[in-house]
Amino acid sequence: MESSGSRLIIICGLPGSGKTTLARKLEGERGAVRLSADDWMEALQLDVWDEASRSRIEALQWKLGRRLLSCGLTVIIEWGTWARSEREALRRQARALGAAVELHYLAADIDELFARIQRRGMENPPITRDAMLRWAQIFEAPAAEEMKLFDRPPNKP
Repeated sequence: MESSGSRLIIICGLPGSGKTTLARKLEGERGAVRLSADDWMEALQLDVWDEASRSRIEALQWKLGRRLLSCGLTVIIEWGTWARSEREALRRQARALGAAVELHYLAADIDELFARIQRRGMENPPITRDAMLRWAQIFEAPAAEEMKLFDRPPNKP
């Protein structure tokens, strides 16, 4: 399906799973444009817990992302994409633009995720273990059949 040379890379996972680390690595390796709602919210001095602002920023980033894809570029979405429906919408819209679409799912158990979050100490107020447990309950991890809908990274078997 890839015809324009453009590529969307979706990074999926809960807080502490390594999304930003992987996204920054891929950004450098692939010459990609990385779109992170957290980064924009911090730059605009917005409360990262403000879901309405986050939704508006993600919508604006996706508008920009589609434009970049239509120009033949590689775009990384680093939103967590917790719902399969969200990943599916991104995949369908990117494919409609002729882009290949990769999904990178990062997983770790709750204890490891919480330990990583505590070590980084970036969130204010801090993320609680109870919040992590609630989020793990609503997170829709990609199953094997969903992963098959996405393209493999270039030069990977």
